[in-house]
Amino acid sequence: MKALKIAALLSILATGTAFAQSNPATNAPADNATTTVAMSNATPQVGTWVPPTGQAVAPKTRAEVYGELVHAEKDGQLAYLNSTVYAHP
Repeated sequence: MKALKIAALLSILATGTAFAQSNPATNAPADNATTTVAMSNATPQVGTWVPPTGQAVAPKTRAEVYGELVHAEKDGQLAYLNSTVYAHP
């Protein structure tokens, strides 16, 4: 029983790192890195995601998110989502 637990632990440790994402910024050629910086308004950090448009996405405040929620409720978008996407027959 003890050997089984040790074997399971070793297998978890061995396969856990197999799914780690590699850093694409270190593997990219120098030409690609300068293009990314030129397309973006903000200075990108190494290994961060850049949207397809190349423009930095500013985070939303709580007030903006709440405003979008209220707008979606008044629009009927939430009712539509609840009746179609989130409905469990």
